[in-house]
Amino acid sequence: MKKIEREVSQYIDRHDLLSPSGRYLVALSGGADSVALFRMLLRLGYKVEAVHCNFKLRGEESFRDEIFCENLCREHSVTFHTVHFDTAEYASLHKLSIEMAARELRYNHFEKLRNDLDMDGICVAHHKDDNVETILINLVRGTGLSGLTGMTPQNGYVLRPVLAVSHTDLLEYLQALNQPYVTDSTNLTTDFTRNKIRLTLVPLLEELNPAATDNIAKTIERLAEAEKVFNHALKKHAKDVIVVEEETPRWRLGISIGKLQQTPSPEYVLFQLIHPLGFTPAQIEQIAQSLDQQTGTLWQSSKFTLVIDRKTLLIEESITVDELARTMRIPEEGNYVFTPNVRIKVSKGVNDEHFTPSKMPHCVHLDMANIAFPLAVRHIRTGDRFVPFGMRSSKLVSDFLTDRKRSYFDRQRQLAVFDANNTLLWLVGERTDNRFRVTERTHDVLQLEYIETLSPSESAF
Repeated sequence: MKKIEREVSQYIDRHDLLSPSGRYLVALSGGADSVALFRMLLRLGYKVEAVHCNFKLRGEESFRDEIFCENLCREHSVTFHTVHFDTAEYASLHKLSIEMAARELRYNHFEKLRNDLDMDGICVAHHKDDNVETILINLVRGTGLSGLTGMTPQNGYVLRPVLAVSHTDLLEYLQALNQPYVTDSTNLTTDFTRNKIRLTLVPLLEELNPAATDNIAKTIERLAEAEKVFNHALKKHAKDVIVVEEETPRWRLGISIGKLQQTPSPEYVLFQLIHPLGFTPAQIEQIAQSLDQQTGTLWQSSKFTLVIDRKTLLIEESITVDELARTMRIPEEGNYVFTPNVRIKVSKGVNDEHFTPSKMPHCVHLDMANIAFPLAVRHIRTGDRFVPFGMRSSKLVSDFLTDRKRSYFDRQRQLAVFDANNTLLWLVGERTDNRFRVTERTHDVLQLEYIETLSPSESAF
């Protein structure tokens, strides 16, 4: 066994990357790194199949590489899988750079093939120099601690067995095996950011210190270890500041502003909690600096809204404009579906000796004498007014809900039932309009019932 094979084998064992009984795909481009990985895994006795992506970006070179990989696999009796992509068209369609489009196509195909073949992982040839370049790219773009820890030995089903050895080590390994490989001409230019760093910045750093790459790689390892301690503490702080975490009737997260401000780094704790929800680092920085802002200040990611609500940061999935604009017409008695999990049931009854007014918040009874059909159900809007039950004068719905200390999300999602004259009959789950209360003089009674799939109400009739 060669020295580099022993080093890689120990690295595989240390990080529990591969199993002798496992089956793995090897991403084989035909370049030196992937060919070295391919040969090394075979020599170490692992069961592998090769997958090659032809991105059709380099004319004849692309097909040359494919043929080389196919012949290499045939020579070693390894199953060869290949796929062709129109990368330029995909990039244009999805508004991506060519580099990002190729990455997306590659890894999506890898995972689909792995799943179809029931393989245990996808081995890629990222090495120590790639890791150093990744750190330098992140530094140039701006990053946090996680961006300084580089690539991990394993990311889901993506495995990096040669991450601890250099490109030079892999070249020397191929030379010792007398193993040819192909050269991608784009690696000899400075067309892409990574290649600019590889061919321009790294050599400059090595002029300053010949051990620069090795030293940065060692720093990455130390930072990765430090990050483990950091993340352990961060998760504890994140757990401590959560005061609301609900799944039903809808997902909601509440973060105590007071507790958050007492942590060593409110911004990092926030990042831990809300970056997975799509909030950007710039937004998170702004939120952390705005914790003393007034109630109602809000930020939005692509799917979620975060709002300051008194002494809490509340986060829920954003409600769409179409949802807010939805209006449901109710022409007569019956069950009406407002959303897949929300129904409104309308029925009529008589105020006799068998009738008992509902005391449940989601089922109400009204005097039908002055109610005009068809009814309408919709979200509340600016300017909506009603006379809350027990009061004599009208009040803005927004003021009523504020007085009731309802959150921004509760107010935004608040439903109301109106009659044909656009008179608010019922602020659903909150209060009926006093003008339609059931009295001793009431004969015909209208029952309105709000039914949510998760917690249906009981009917009074």
